[in-house]
Amino acid sequence: VEDQRARWERKRSRTAKELLETEHKYLEQLDLVLTYFVTILKAKGTLKPAVLETIFGPLENLYSASHVLSLHLEKGNLGPGLENFCQSLDLYGHYAENLEQANKTLKEQLRKNKSFRRFKKLQETRPQFQGRELEDLLPLPLQRLHQYKHFFRDLLENTSPDTAEYQKLAKSVKSVSEVSQWVQGIFDKRENSLQLLRVQKLLKGQKTQVLSPGRWYIREGWLLVVPSKGEELKRRMFFLFSDILIAAKPCHPLHLLNSNKLSCQAVYPLQQCSVDKVFGHTQSQGGLLSLSFPHKTLLLMSSNQQEIHDWYRSLTAAVR
Repeated sequence: VEDQRARWERKRSRTAKELLETEHKYLEQLDLVLTYFVTILKAKGTLKPAVLETIFGPLENLYSASHVLSLHLEKGNLGPGLENFCQSLDLYGHYAENLEQANKTLKEQLRKNKSFRRFKKLQETRPQFQGRELEDLLPLPLQRLHQYKHFFRDLLENTSPDTAEYQKLAKSVKSVSEVSQWVQGIFDKRENSLQLLRVQKLLKGQKTQVLSPGRWYIREGWLLVVPSKGEELKRRMFFLFSDILIAAKPCHPLHLLNSNKLSCQAVYPLQQCSVDKVFGHTQSQGGLLSLSFPHKTLLLMSSNQQEIHDWYRSLTAAVR
């Protein structure tokens, strides 16, 4: 037991030291943005207060919270320091929610505001920036949040469960995991919106509504449709979402406007769909899937067995 305790203590001290060193570095980088951008821009009035607020979000508050954390860590007050810091963790969620708008506003100002464009270029040439641009520094808080998750977990794993500090660390790990999930959810939603928008733009015309609240993009790919009467196989592009399956075919390559687009052939709701593997269970080449809807059965084929297996998994998960 004594040996185990000593081992824990060594690992814990090492992690605490690394946390403090990286916290100092993180504070330096935040300080660059606050000193050379936020403070001077406020004084000069180059950007309107609302624009400044949109681009930099709660960056000053994030700096304050980290500064207090580093003071606690320097004194070795690990448990209380992290417990106190976790009360400010919501700032990271708000920062993530604002980041897309921040980037949009920054691009807009660089396009329209000549004096801001000149100012930004000048600040970034300072030796302290080491060739980095403002765009490289703005995502830092979210990268740091990811690091906190690992540091806090390591500290907890190397703390004896019968100490008062263990409880405080356990609470910190829970808090940072919850905020990380919140931030991940924001990114997932954003990525999903981009995918829905991309598919909407790929389809000719506006008849098929891809953008729908609560709809999630899952996958896409070319599959062969096996017709019911011995006609030849039809190659179609399929887009699978959480509630529908879209089948589309390429528009005519010589079409003036839509040569690189797809024409929607059918939209299948997944609500009353059942999926079966007709063949593709064995080590043979390719496979065949049967999708049964109330008024239609769709046979989909691929010469790639892995692809059929992946589609089978995705479809059954979406239907379920």
